[in-house]
Amino acid sequence: MTPPARRDGTPEKKKRDSDMLLSNAKPARHQHVKQNKRSAGSATADSVARDLGADWLVEDKGASAKGERLQKVLAKAGVASRRHAEILIDAGRVEVNGQIVVKQGVRVDPNKDVIRVDGVRINVNENHQYFILNKPRGMQSTMDDEMGRPCVGDVVADKVAAGQRLFHVGRLDADTEGLLLLTNDGELANRLMHPKYEIKKTYLATVLGEANKKLVRELKEGIELEDGPAKADFVQIIDKNQGFSLVRIELHEGRKHIVRRMLKEAGYPVQRLVRTKLHTVQLGDMKPGGMRALNSNELTSLYKEVGM
Repeated sequence: MTPPARRDGTPEKKKRDSDMLLSNAKPARHQHVKQNKRSAGSATADSVARDLGADWLVEDKGASAKGERLQKVLAKAGVASRRHAEILIDAGRVEVNGQIVVKQGVRVDPNKDVIRVDGVRINVNENHQYFILNKPRGMQSTMDDEMGRPCVGDVVADKVAAGQRLFHVGRLDADTEGLLLLTNDGELANRLMHPKYEIKKTYLATVLGEANKKLVRELKEGIELEDGPAKADFVQIIDKNQGFSLVRIELHEGRKHIVRRMLKEAGYPVQRLVRTKLHTVQLGDMKPGGMRALNSNELTSLYKEVGM
């Protein structure tokens, strides 16, 4: 199974300020950019920046300079205070567009420039939002329902009214409960749904019948469906009681009703289905209808998995 993302942080060690650990940084959308090499010789940082076309490396020359100061952007992103951000810059731990920055006063564009601290991409775009919704049974995975049925849009109506354009990543059918990712980050959403990245989803299925090792074997080896074979990456029988079984299934398939169809074909019709995990992001003890923001570790894990 895919190990869960850490949510408790790492204890900070007693070191000099320049070695401080980053605990609140939010990862950004793109983790890969083309690296530019510095010119050899004794050229100044400004001349090297101009040679490379990196205008952001030129220090602040006055009020007319574009963008925001790098240390301010890092502080707003939750990396560190402005003072500690300056220490990180002095220590050569901050990169902008692939170039290490060691000068104070550099200005950047948070919506365009790629900023890393200790090699980790930092999300400095405050417009991006990431939430997990525990979708209740009976709720439609739509932002609006023309028949007036309860839908995801009802839960985020206040955020939409405040100008946040959120949409759901993938769907859960009305009878399926559990984890549904909401965001306005189109690139991340597209990659998470793209078959090539094989993002794993974990479900807990309550089925009719007392499951056995044969079911586990069949699901892992593959079940022949009308639109082609389908198989699970991991299967575990959690419990059996009074003619019902609780089965955990992990798979990267994204076809419609895939879990229900696999179990029905194997002879175990689904009575209740809950998605509990998307890659390393877990539903945990969230109540139905509850919503929370992703933490930095969860977001980092998702971006890394899809190569951003």
